[in-house]
Amino acid sequence: MDINTDAVDEVVLALLYLNLCGENRAWKGFDWDALSRLHEKGFIGDPVNRAKSVWLTDEGLIEAERLFTKYFVRDGGQQGNAKST
Repeated sequence: MDINTDAVDEVVLALLYLNLCGENRAWKGFDWDALSRLHEKGFIGDPVNRAKSVWLTDEGLIEAERLFTKYFVRDGGQQGNAKST
């Protein structure tokens, strides 16, 4: 099976946005290879540590919100207001 890892990374980053707790931390219960690729792309901090969460960089937070809106907001939403509290 030829997996589109870029698409996997996009969806994982969007789901990290869904899991945000606090300003920029999210639970890291996703595929380790995807998390490593997101770290290499500069979207998240190094996932290899004892913490159960990972922090999103400023760029990662912006991209995560964009992807969350792209994949999970029915009407396309407005960026900057995709996540409700």
